[in-house]
Amino acid sequence: MIKSSICELLGIKYPVFQGGMAWIADGKLAAAVSEGGGLGIIAAGNAPGEYVREQVKIARTLTDKPIGVNIMLMSPFCDEVAKVVVEEKVPVVTTGAGNPSKYMESWKEAGIKVIPVVASVAMAKLMTRVGATALIAEGGESGGHVGELTTIVLVPQICDATDLPVIAAGGIADGRGAAAAFMLGACGIQMGTRFLSAYECSIHPTYKEKILKANDLCTMVTGKRLGHPVRSLRTRFARDYSKAEYGGMPDDELEKMGGGALRLAVQEGDLEKGCFLAGQIAAVVNKEQPAAEIIKEVMEQTEVVLSGAEKWVK
Repeated sequence: MIKSSICELLGIKYPVFQGGMAWIADGKLAAAVSEGGGLGIIAAGNAPGEYVREQVKIARTLTDKPIGVNIMLMSPFCDEVAKVVVEEKVPVVTTGAGNPSKYMESWKEAGIKVIPVVASVAMAKLMTRVGATALIAEGGESGGHVGELTTIVLVPQICDATDLPVIAAGGIADGRGAAAAFMLGACGIQMGTRFLSAYECSIHPTYKEKILKANDLCTMVTGKRLGHPVRSLRTRFARDYSKAEYGGMPDDELEKMGGGALRLAVQEGDLEKGCFLAGQIAAVVNKEQPAAEIIKEVMEQTEVVLSGAEKWVK
């Protein structure tokens, strides 16, 4: 069985994180992933602190394994959520879409292990200096907010730039991707899109169906003009947004156009106005499974690949 330093550091069985996907990664999904041996992560997104507290409590009724909370640093409720994770004694916090330096001291004093998502060497070095526990190096193949560098380029550069454990993310959904991440120097992986197919993931059936039927060219990136590029499925909304983005729509109207689009996808399956976040790896996700089975399958595949089994050689 594959184990690494991150397993001992966090008290988890497998070096597998579940991505913190806003409106998607709730207490139920996080608990299922943690019960399956990985690190389940509740996404705070743009939700207020009490929502996060409620989801943490839900997760704890379903598992006694470690869980995490992902804090999106652009959220207007960020300060609230930063206090909630301390009050609820959440063992792990991951962060994205910003710099968590202002919260590091209070989180570390509370014994929280802080693992920021980074998309550049400069950010990796900064997070190392301010006391991060580990880093998630996330390439632009991932769903949601994305950076410029691909996973295969980013991960080894982050590993060379820090002595901290590095988790690879972006475009990983099976054992081949996980094995590649380990060979690049990572000690674990984070998957988001793969867990959209989990039984315990409560996205709208339309969303899940689109993930299961996705192909290699199913995603596109929008939002670059506003400085916050996002990868999502190539839907009517994504195409309309792209036209507006490069058609001269004022920034405030463009921001308004995107408001609430993810919720419409997750909760209502709205193909006209919903933003269906997904990574480029969606094409390999073709069946619905329990979260625990996903983790076990990916880790077993990884062992086969790393052992050099001929079945993976064409």
